[in-house]
Amino acid sequence: MSLDEPEQIQPRSPELAEKLKAVPTRPGVYLMRDAAARVIYVGKAQSLRSRIRQYFQDPMSVESPRIRHLMGKIRDFEFVACANEVEALILETNLIKRHRPFYNVRMADDKAFPYLKITYEDYPKIVMTRKVVRDGGRYFGPYPYHEPKLVGRTIRTVRKLFKLRTCKIEITRDLPRPCLDYYIGQCTAPCVAWGATAEQYQEQVKQAVLFLQGKQEPLIDVLRREMEEAAEGMQFERAARLRDQIQGLEAIFEKQKIVTAGQEDRDVVALAVEGDQACVQMFYVRTGKLVGQEHFMLEGTRGAKPEEALRAFIEQYYEAATSVPREVLLQTPIEDQDLIAEWLTARREGNVEVLVPQKGEKRRLVEMAVENASLFLQQERVRLVGMEGLSVKELQDLLGLEQPPFRIEAYDISNFQGGESVGSLVVCEGGRPKKDAYRRFKIKWTEGPDDYAMLQEVLRRRFEEARREQERLDRDEPVKPKWSILPDLLLIDGGRGQLNAGLEVLFEYNQSIPAIGLAKRAELIFTRDHEEPMALPRDSQALRLVQRIRDEAHRFANTYHQKLRERKIVFSVLDEIPGVGEKRKRDLIRHFGSVRKVRGASREDLAAVVGPKTADKILAHLQAQSGDQAAPAEPGPAASPDAV
Repeated sequence: MSLDEPEQIQPRSPELAEKLKAVPTRPGVYLMRDAAARVIYVGKAQSLRSRIRQYFQDPMSVESPRIRHLMGKIRDFEFVACANEVEALILETNLIKRHRPFYNVRMADDKAFPYLKITYEDYPKIVMTRKVVRDGGRYFGPYPYHEPKLVGRTIRTVRKLFKLRTCKIEITRDLPRPCLDYYIGQCTAPCVAWGATAEQYQEQVKQAVLFLQGKQEPLIDVLRREMEEAAEGMQFERAARLRDQIQGLEAIFEKQKIVTAGQEDRDVVALAVEGDQACVQMFYVRTGKLVGQEHFMLEGTRGAKPEEALRAFIEQYYEAATSVPREVLLQTPIEDQDLIAEWLTARREGNVEVLVPQKGEKRRLVEMAVENASLFLQQERVRLVGMEGLSVKELQDLLGLEQPPFRIEAYDISNFQGGESVGSLVVCEGGRPKKDAYRRFKIKWTEGPDDYAMLQEVLRRRFEEARREQERLDRDEPVKPKWSILPDLLLIDGGRGQLNAGLEVLFEYNQSIPAIGLAKRAELIFTRDHEEPMALPRDSQALRLVQRIRDEAHRFANTYHQKLRERKIVFSVLDEIPGVGEKRKRDLIRHFGSVRKVRGASREDLAAVVGPKTADKILAHLQAQSGDQAAPAEPGPAASPDAV
């Protein structure tokens, strides 16, 4: 589906008109379905009748392009009436998770969030789980769905500090000896008679819970008192263990920043959006200290306002969260902010405020979260570390682009020595070649050695294919996107003339893609907005990046050009044989691979391909030729299936 242009609203059927009349004015949730009966949008409303009817009005009265496009897809709807708006909000969140509608902002992965769980039993164990159930266990999370290793690291830290078990055995305290975990200091061996008692083990669990809740200071105070008591009671081994535990906690504690003067618990939520992706940065502040931070990726945000995406995340995240702080700080106001605060208050069983701070330390926290969200989204888009990522970022800065040019398409024309002119398209994503996206064009319409016209032919064919494929996607046909994936930057091999030729085609197809030309020899960069070319420093990573991509386009075009010329040479030799047409020439080359092998073939082998009479003609012609004539070059393979 595409959000570029709204579709025409289909005439409302009599059945749909009658169905609209029956919609109640109560709060509830509605589901919009397309022609294939798929759920494409889920929403909630204070009045179902008023909200649903809005989707069947004039689309030009709607400000959002995304909603206008949605209106053109709706063919049916259903609704669920709820007792109040809070109930509708909860149901809306669950239905979005279940159906993952295209037009809803949603988490970028349909996997369940990972949680850390301390089980409910006499000797609890600590485990990772993706399912929260009411079984008496203590759950901590959610953690980012794409980082289960983070939960594993947390479990290892908790085991090192508090010696909780992870084994699945039933604790009866009658085993003859403990497992290796005891000997490496990861467990207190409650499975053997001389190991930790139930009371001692429960104290370990209590301390672990305080740690996971971010309450290190009270925990360290308790452990320090126990250490002093153990030392006074001559229990030096226990005092030494407590000392090591305190030192481990203090080492972790030192890494946490004091961000507020008070002792508040709050979550800070900030959003960065770029195209169809968005990153949410969460800061977790407990007792005035930043105890953790996580990022979460969203999708389906193209055409959505930032406050809409932020609201969708808040609902989906806290529906799964096991704890809610007293304050949630946002960067911008969101719809139903008071309603969400009411819902979170019910979840916490205590007052929760959802605030948009304007100044002071709270605003500073939000701004720091916004910056981190933007940085991570930039890294996610580039998907690289090292020089490739740096070169993409440097190129963005030098060209003044709004976003890093993650996908760069480079074009080159090869027409030297006359005939068999070709064009090449190579793709670079995140600073690295994406070879499965390379394309080759055999020039069809342009006559004569006109580089500008050939370049325009290649670009027109590329964007025409993109238009056709996008139309099929808009009709929801099962098409794997290839041409419709547009670049962030167009790189043309050549100077001002080639760039202007390319810009004409972009104008024809109403594409606002940034484009540059890279001239050979002087390696000057030509841009749309500057008359004078740009000379980048020779040691510039951005220059090396565009040079590599340009050279790859040149190599790819020349390779294809050479293959076509060799193939033409082979066929020109066979053209001299009377009675051998195009079909038989192709059959001979496919079977034998080269003219040299045709020369060495027996009459029987030739006859098996072209028949006995033609085989005799071929043999007679080849025998009449001079025996010391140089054989033509071996042909390359036939044109690539990627050639257009």
